[in-house]
Amino acid sequence: MSIASSLYGISGTILSNLFINLPYPETKDDLSDKIMIVTGSNTGLGFEASQHLLRLGVGKLIMAVRSVEKGEKARKELLQLTKRSPESIEVWHLDMASYESVKSFSARAIAKLPTIDVVLANAGLATSDKFSMAEDNERTITVNKSSYPGKFVIPNSATHYWAPIKELIPDEKADKIFSRLNNPEKSIMESRYYVSKLIVLYITREIAARLSASEKSSVIINAPNPSYCKSGLLREKQESTPPDFMARSTEMGSRALVAGVLAGQESNGQYTNNCQVRDPACHVTNKTGAKIQTALYEELVDKLEIVAPGVSKNM
Repeated sequence: MSIASSLYGISGTILSNLFINLPYPETKDDLSDKIMIVTGSNTGLGFEASQHLLRLGVGKLIMAVRSVEKGEKARKELLQLTKRSPESIEVWHLDMASYESVKSFSARAIAKLPTIDVVLANAGLATSDKFSMAEDNERTITVNKSSYPGKFVIPNSATHYWAPIKELIPDEKADKIFSRLNNPEKSIMESRYYVSKLIVLYITREIAARLSASEKSSVIINAPNPSYCKSGLLREKQESTPPDFMARSTEMGSRALVAGVLAGQESNGQYTNNCQVRDPACHVTNKTGAKIQTALYEELVDKLEIVAPGVSKNM
């Protein structure tokens, strides 16, 4: 993490949030036959993005939520707001902190849906300083990273600009990267959310590069930054929450996510800010970043192969 990169990320966030209105989502494309999955869609950014997608005419929206009860309540509200038919929205259970839940959701999607055109993986968590495990990863890493169809949109953050990379640098003499992240004695929880977003960006870039090299794939994967919004993301970090005047509304932030959904091949493997492709932090693109990116991807595939044997053949 360089000082210049940190200053660029921080100043860009402040200027964007205070002075830039994101373009209102519009498209000339016919989305009436498209099936889209939005995780965390019962509230905040996910709810607002879902409303935009329904307004734009998406054929079927799958609301992937931890609480089906809260999801059904949000579904009724979306139906009222968008005047769409009841069959256009379904609520499915998905807990991104549980591998079994992700596998169950995936099996259901494969069995029930004729196709999946977009996955907007919105659910995230900005953790407190408390270390806690979810499956075999520290909880922030599991929720923000591990769970993988069209187009795959994974929200990112300018916080990756000031994320420390010390925990991520490959070292043959030390434990593997995820093992270090999962060690409560060595973990730096104050910066864990920033690091999780950096990991997401590394893996997004590596998957995009590998898929682009395959003639069998037409998948686009991108990482839009909705910026800091008035949402429930920082529910565990109340003491460090920035002031409200610096925050975008969740509707404004959701425009960035929908722009990622509507973006074309130019966005593949890219970090976007204010609905435009932007250069990520230098520690993403330099030689050290390239080593981290490859190591993280290989470790992730190994972990996923244990969770779902054979998954690596699809990656």
